[in-house]
Amino acid sequence: MTVLVFVDPAHPDGRLADPLSPQLSVLDQGLTRGDGVFESALYKGGSVRKLEMHLARLAVSAETLDLTIPPADAWRAAVKTAVEEYDAAARPGEEPAESVVKLIATRGPESSAAGSPHGTAWVTVSPAPALGQRQRETGVDVLLLDRGYDSTVAERAPWLLMGAKTLSYAVNMAALRYARAQGADDVIFTSSDGRVLEGPTSTVLLATRMQDADGNEVKRLITPTLETGILPGTTQGAIFAAAQEAGWELGYGPVVPSDLRAATAVWLVSSVRLLTPVNSLDGEAIGTDAELTAELTAMVNRVS
Repeated sequence: MTVLVFVDPAHPDGRLADPLSPQLSVLDQGLTRGDGVFESALYKGGSVRKLEMHLARLAVSAETLDLTIPPADAWRAAVKTAVEEYDAAARPGEEPAESVVKLIATRGPESSAAGSPHGTAWVTVSPAPALGQRQRETGVDVLLLDRGYDSTVAERAPWLLMGAKTLSYAVNMAALRYARAQGADDVIFTSSDGRVLEGPTSTVLLATRMQDADGNEVKRLITPTLETGILPGTTQGAIFAAAQEAGWELGYGPVVPSDLRAATAVWLVSSVRLLTPVNSLDGEAIGTDAELTAELTAMVNRVS
């Protein structure tokens, strides 16, 4: 089932609507042009994970698009209404499943673009995909695919909206379809000058185990640098904060494909799928580490 709540100034707690009935104008620019922003958060154990981080990133994405969206309090109220309605619809005694809370905002219909202060904004809650939950356990086989621009494009061409989470995901979905047609599960994008970027729906993490001069183990966690124009990962940020407290060393790129192959372990991380081990790159097995995966997974599970 899916619950739909519109963020509506006339309804302070949000406006419930039927997700199976027509709700959006066919002229909405989110549909006709992909002109909008979104966030996906995990709802588990009665809590929407990292909601404040998602709201902050949504605001940054909207600012990048020059898009006016409802204030954070209006989103919080709509999310609260949506999850309460979702929980109320569950069967008595049913074990709460993992679910996805999506926050979506568009520029609205073209005819009202000049007059509408907020365009169209809504929240949905629906079950999390079973595939993503399985992949946490099984890991994924990944292809490296060229994203078609170099690692300096974000600074050189801000109109490309690098680092914003927009609704324009057609290329990302095409990359995943291509990978699956080749027998892989997922993708890690690389830049035309050979830098590792991100997955279509995930952030890349890699870890190495080393020993210091006294023979003590040092664990180092690395992610590609944001200056390449990748989306700042909320889950990656939460893991880095927890890993730092646990005494890990942290690093931010640049990362190249040979770094992935030489790492102790590599993961794709996202808010819904969480921490997913990478088993192979372009058909070649790479290092995995069940102990590190378990340690980082425990960090992820502690994030509220």
